[in-house]
Amino acid sequence: QVQLVESGGGLVQAGGSLRLSCVASGRTLGTYAMGWFRQAPGTEREFVAAIRWSTGSLNYADSVKGRFTISRDNAKNTAYLQMNSLKPEDTAVYYCAADKLTTAQGMGVRKIHDYWGQGTQVTVSS
Repeated sequence: QVQLVESGGGLVQAGGSLRLSCVASGRTLGTYAMGWFRQAPGTEREFVAAIRWSTGSLNYADSVKGRFTISRDNAKNTAYLQMNSLKPEDTAVYYCAADKLTTAQGMGVRKIHDYWGQGTQVTVSS
């Protein structure tokens, strides 16, 4: 079992920045990919970004390329999502997920994920 706990959400003005954190416990993450997803009211949960823990390979949704950066800290078993140039349409609950034996690219297309965090709200005001 992998437990995921997100933090770092909040209210920010358009153009601002936030950094989300996802702390993983219960397993070492060497064979995992971790990713960020988001869900706005009335919409389906969508892929945002992913990182393969062992290689550091990355994958981003087109809507966040150039604005968001996913990274990891092996020592802290933590994944981050640095979000810059935020827009009102980025408003959503952001979830961290972990998939075993998956690439960053694979995480972007899978429909079912192994572990989820509880989510953290990000609100961008115009």
